[in-house]
Amino acid sequence: MSNSDSRINPRQLGTPRGGSYAAVPTSGDRKNRNKPARGKKKSIFEAYMSKEDVSAGLKRGELIQGPLRINPKKYHEAFIPSPDGTRDIFIDGVVARNRALNGDIVVVRLLPREQWKVIKPDGGDKETEATHESDVPEDMLGTWAPREAAKGDAKSPDVIIEAQFDDDDAEHGQDHLQDTLARDIKTLSLDTAEKVKAAGMGAVHRTKQEEVPKATPDPKLLPDKFLQRTAKVVYILEKKHSRAATGFIKLLADKNSELFKKCAMFSPVDHRVPRAYVSLADCPSDFVARPEDYSNMLFICRIVDWKEDSNFASGQLAKSLGQAGEIEPETEGILTEYGVDFSDFSPEALECLPQGLPWVISPGEMAKRRDLRKECIFTIDPSTAKDLDDALSCKQLPDGNFEVGVHIADVSYFVLEETALDRVASERATSVYLVQKVIPMLPKLLCEELCSLNPMRDRLTFSVMWKVTPEGKILDEWFGRTVICSCAKLSYDHAQSMIENPGKVFSPEELPPISPQHSVAEIQQAVLNLHHIARHLRKQRFIDGALRLDQLSFTLDQESGMPQGCYIYQYRDSNKLVEEFMLLANMAVAHQIYRSFPEQALLRRHPPPQSKLLNDLMEFCHQVGLEIDFSSAGSLHKSLNETFGADKYSEARKEVLTNMFSRPMQMALYFCTGVLKDETLFRHYALNVPFYTHFTSPIRRYADVVVHRLLSASLGISSPIKMEKEAIQRQAEHCNDRKMASKRVQELSTDLFFAVFVRECGPLESEAMVMGVLNEAFDVLVLKFGVQKRIYCNALPLLGFHFQKVGRKPELTLMWEPERPEQESVSQEITIFTLVEVVLRSDGVPLKYSALLKRPSAQK
Repeated sequence: MSNSDSRINPRQLGTPRGGSYAAVPTSGDRKNRNKPARGKKKSIFEAYMSKEDVSAGLKRGELIQGPLRINPKKYHEAFIPSPDGTRDIFIDGVVARNRALNGDIVVVRLLPREQWKVIKPDGGDKETEATHESDVPEDMLGTWAPREAAKGDAKSPDVIIEAQFDDDDAEHGQDHLQDTLARDIKTLSLDTAEKVKAAGMGAVHRTKQEEVPKATPDPKLLPDKFLQRTAKVVYILEKKHSRAATGFIKLLADKNSELFKKCAMFSPVDHRVPRAYVSLADCPSDFVARPEDYSNMLFICRIVDWKEDSNFASGQLAKSLGQAGEIEPETEGILTEYGVDFSDFSPEALECLPQGLPWVISPGEMAKRRDLRKECIFTIDPSTAKDLDDALSCKQLPDGNFEVGVHIADVSYFVLEETALDRVASERATSVYLVQKVIPMLPKLLCEELCSLNPMRDRLTFSVMWKVTPEGKILDEWFGRTVICSCAKLSYDHAQSMIENPGKVFSPEELPPISPQHSVAEIQQAVLNLHHIARHLRKQRFIDGALRLDQLSFTLDQESGMPQGCYIYQYRDSNKLVEEFMLLANMAVAHQIYRSFPEQALLRRHPPPQSKLLNDLMEFCHQVGLEIDFSSAGSLHKSLNETFGADKYSEARKEVLTNMFSRPMQMALYFCTGVLKDETLFRHYALNVPFYTHFTSPIRRYADVVVHRLLSASLGISSPIKMEKEAIQRQAEHCNDRKMASKRVQELSTDLFFAVFVRECGPLESEAMVMGVLNEAFDVLVLKFGVQKRIYCNALPLLGFHFQKVGRKPELTLMWEPERPEQESVSQEITIFTLVEVVLRSDGVPLKYSALLKRPSAQK
C-alpha cells in the first residue's frame, strides 16, 4: 500500500526568511494569552506561578518538570520528555514556551485534551511516525491538532498545516531557511482561504483534486496512542541555558520611535534565542552613523531580562568578536554560547600546584607506593596528544598467563578536595577539544607536565593490575597507588603498524625514542599480547554494542591555522586495544567503589533505547527487508556487521543504519548510587555491563577525579570523601550538562572548520548515500568527508517530483529537466541507501554551504 503526498508549491508559503523569532503567536499560542486589563500594557506571556504553587502542583502530579528541547529547525516547536518514558510532551509556540530557553529545566501544565496533537488520525497513516525520515527526532514530526474556534465551536477547525520550515540552523549547519513544502493538509473547511491568510501562509495549491485528505478526528474522541500531549510552561526551575548568544546588531526599523534613539536590535544566529533590545551606549561609537560597517561583525549578547509584555528580550552587548566566518571569532562565540570557561586560571587556583620546579617525587611519597619504574610500561595516544593520562603494561608470567596493567595519572594527589583548584575543575567538569586547540579542565602545568605520563619521567599513578589467561579470563585483580616511568610514547599509528606487521623488525627511525632499559622487541611483544587478549575480551563482552560514527579530522596550515585538508579518522585495532583495557579498568573500579560505598559511588549508566522509537525503527527495517536483531546492543552490533556484504559501500550502508539506530539511543549519564534505589537501572546498555564508571581520564574529566578519591578511600589509602550523596548527585548532573555542552561545541568546531574548508577549497565532489527521505528533500551521508547534508528538491533543475510511501519506506521520484530541448527527461529514484553524486559549494554567506545533486546523466 502506498500513500502519496500532494504537491504544494513551496514558494507560496510566505514565511520570513532567516529572521529569529519575535513572539508571534501560533494557533496554540493564541489560546494562552492573558486578557489585558483596561489601560495596562497588553501581556504577551503568562506570569510565572509562585515557587510554593509549583512545588505543591508537582507533588500533586498536576504539573510536570523536565529539560526543554527546542527544535533547531522549527523554533516554534519545543518538547520535554514524558516522565513515564512515552512520547514527548509538545509545547507549541513561543508564547506557550513562556520565555524559557533551550536546555532549561521547566515546569509545564498540560493543556486540555482537545488541544493535544493528533499523531495518527486514521490508524493507517503512518507517515507522521517515521523516525528515519529526517534528522529531527520522531516526536518532531506530526500533524497539527485542530484548535477550537474562538467561540469554542469545535465543529469549525482551523486549517491544519505542518510546514517543514527548515531554518538557518545553527545546530546542524543546515542551509538557508527553506520554504519547503507544507507537509500535509489534514482538514479543509470552507473558510480555508481566510484562515490561511490570517496565518500569513499565502494560498496553498494541490496538484490533484482527488487527494483531499480525510478530516482529522476530534482529539477528545481518539484513544491516547493517537495523541501527543501538549503543554505550556508555567515556571523555569533552572536556567541551564547560558543566556549568551552570538549574532548581529541592526538599527531599529522605526526611525521616529523613542526606542530608536536608545536601542539597537540584536539578532542571534541561533533562532532558538530571542531577538533582544540592546543599549546604543554599548554599541560601537560610530554604529548609528555607519551601521553598514557592522553588518558582518559578530557580537556576543547576554540576555538579561524578558518581560511579560514584550516580544523581545533585553540584552547586554558583552563584546564584539570580529568578522563572521573567521575561525577565531566564530570559535569564541561557540564557547561563550555554550558556557565554556576559557579564561586563564586564577592565581588562587595556580597556588595549589607545586611551586618549586622541577618537581620531584619525595622519598616519603615513594615509600607509600608500589614502584613499577623498571617495568615495560608505555602510552598509546593520538600523535598530537599532550595530556597523556593512561599507560599500559603486559608481562608474560612463568605459568603462561599475563600480568596486565592499566596505569592512570594520579590527578587526585595534586587536586585536593575543597581547594580553589578543585572548585575550578569541578565547575569546568571536562576539557573541551576543538579542532585547533584544547580548553583544558586543569592548568597546563598539570595537564602537560606533572600528571602527563610523558616518556622517561617518573610519574605518580593509580593502577589496576590483573592476572589474566591468554584468552582474557581474569584470575586476580589488584588496585593501588604506584610510580611508573613510561618507556615510550607510541601513537596509534605505531601500535597499528606493530599489530599489522607482527614479524617486522622496526628500525629506531620508525618509532619514537625508547628508554634504554627496554628494547623495541619487548614493547612490540607487549603490544601484540595486549591485542590478542583485547580481542578475546571484546568477544566475551558480546562485541562492543556501542554505535560509533567516524569523526572528521583536519590538517591545519602551520602558519595560518586554516584547514588545508580533511579526512575521516579511522578507528582501528590499536584504538580498540586501548579502549578494551580502559573499559576493563572502569568496570573493575565501578565494582570496587560500589562495594565499598553503596550510597556514595559515582557510576555511569546508559538506559536502553526509547521503546517507542525502537519499535518504529524495527518496523521500518522489516519493511525495507533488513533482518536486524534488536534484542541487545551486542546483537544489534552483530547484525549490523552481518547484514551488509563486503563491497566498498557496505561501510556506508552500515553508517547510514548506525545513524538511524543512534536516534532512539538515550544519553549515558553519571549518577550517585545512593540516589537511585533500583540496581537494574545502573546498567550500561551499549557496553552490556551491570556496573560502569569513568576512572581512566582524570586529566580531562572531573567525574574521574571524584572516582579516584572514592577508590583511594575504599583501599584505606585516604580518608573518606567529604561529599554527601546529594552533593555527589549534584556534581554528577553538572558533569552530564558539561559533557553534553562540550560534545556540542566539538561538533560545532568541526562544522566551522569544514565550512571554511569548503569555502577555501571548494566546490568539492563526492559520492553520497541517502540516509533519509522527506516529501521535498532528502538527507545524504557524504562519503568522502563523513558529513551529513540535506538536499532540497526546489534547488534542483527538475520538471517535478513525486513522494510516496510503500509501507514505511519513503520514496522520491525526481524528473530532471532535459539539458537540451531534443532530449528526454531523466527520472531518478531516491530511497534509503541510494548512491548519488553530490557537489558541496559555499553559499557566499559566512559558514553556509549547500549540497547539490549531480544530474544522473553525469553520474557514472
